[in-house]
Amino acid sequence: MSASPSKTVAFCTLGCKVNQYDSQAMLEKFLEAGFEQVDFDQAADVYVVNTCVVTAVGEQKSRQMLRRALRQNPQAQLVAAGCLAQKDADKLKGLGVRLVVGNQHRGRVVALLEEAVAQGQQTVAVEDVSKIPYEPLKISRQEGRSRANVKIQEGCDRFCAYCIIPYVRGTIRSREPGDIGLEARSLADAGYREMVLTGIHLSSYGRDLEGVTLLDAVWQVARVPGIDRIRLGSLEPVIAAAEFVKALAEIPQVCPQFHLSLQSGSDSVLKRMRRRYCAAEYLAAARRLQEAFPGCALTTDLMVGFPGETEEEFAQSLAFCREVGFARMHVFPYSTRAGTAADRMPGQLSREKKASRAREAIALSEALSESYRKALIGTRQPVLFETAREGEAIGHSPQFIEVIARGGQLGEIARVQITGLQGEGLVGTII
Repeated sequence: MSASPSKTVAFCTLGCKVNQYDSQAMLEKFLEAGFEQVDFDQAADVYVVNTCVVTAVGEQKSRQMLRRALRQNPQAQLVAAGCLAQKDADKLKGLGVRLVVGNQHRGRVVALLEEAVAQGQQTVAVEDVSKIPYEPLKISRQEGRSRANVKIQEGCDRFCAYCIIPYVRGTIRSREPGDIGLEARSLADAGYREMVLTGIHLSSYGRDLEGVTLLDAVWQVARVPGIDRIRLGSLEPVIAAAEFVKALAEIPQVCPQFHLSLQSGSDSVLKRMRRRYCAAEYLAAARRLQEAFPGCALTTDLMVGFPGETEEEFAQSLAFCREVGFARMHVFPYSTRAGTAADRMPGQLSREKKASRAREAIALSEALSESYRKALIGTRQPVLFETAREGEAIGHSPQFIEVIARGGQLGEIARVQITGLQGEGLVGTII
């Protein structure tokens, strides 16, 4: 299946920032082989769906996108990658998938597809992820020209009661610090000024490398000329110890925005979830960050409707979110995942009850977000402009709040006087 200039490939990526990185790495392999990228809603010779299983909705949408691809071009070659591919490889073959590549061998995706087509067979390239090394994927660009995700870690060994990810992503594997620095330098040379360090369980970075911690990865990026901003992906509160926070605050490129995974503000629910902290420990971590980075934006994930969650526990969770003062919350109802401990727990809540609680939590999230953004009115924020429309430039403040201003230049950081709210973001004037 040697590619000619007429061969086209389309990607659909579901789920997390790690999947976005993995998709970009695979896309670059296709481009190197002579393929041209087209939008997923166009006819293509090859469709790649990078799947997600973190929720039932993510899994359902992954299957829907695979079916949609073949409806658009029944003669196309279909590639299923990522977590659903890792979990249900044989079932995906029944959907007409030519190549199933899980969470390994993504760097060989083109060669594996060509081999499957040449042999006229469906190929499953899925390994036991509990016994594999870190896969050294690389990227040289990303959509947009200002911010890039840099994957530094793979796998998780927390085995929270509700989560299937350790089963499909495998154990902790960390990227060598020097390799992180090389990729960051390459992206900076290409014009990217902001790097987002991502991983499946970022807080565990370096545990499998002798004498290496997450701070080493941050410094590898911070030392690269041309990188003005560094963001961290989702963190566990246990990493935000005093020493770590103090050291992080001494790195000027680190943005004052941190995603601290919460899931619940009720100690009894956290215990059933098998989370490794209590609400008081979480709050202490949050306060350390807020003290070291004054005015920082704390964002989080909040799960509602976990098995056995009472009205009192739900109320405790919402009250805790108010106490922390989040800038934004990603709210989602508990989703049963076969094979997890929570799937076998008593007290499963109805879909209606979970949806009702999700609506209430989302309303709180919107109120907290508005309150946080209002506090920024009148301040001056350095905004990295990323896109433009009708004479206006759109970018993000260090707190990762969208800011709209007239006259901004794409790829530049300009100081903006924040004058008001607009949609879910802010509006201001360049000064």
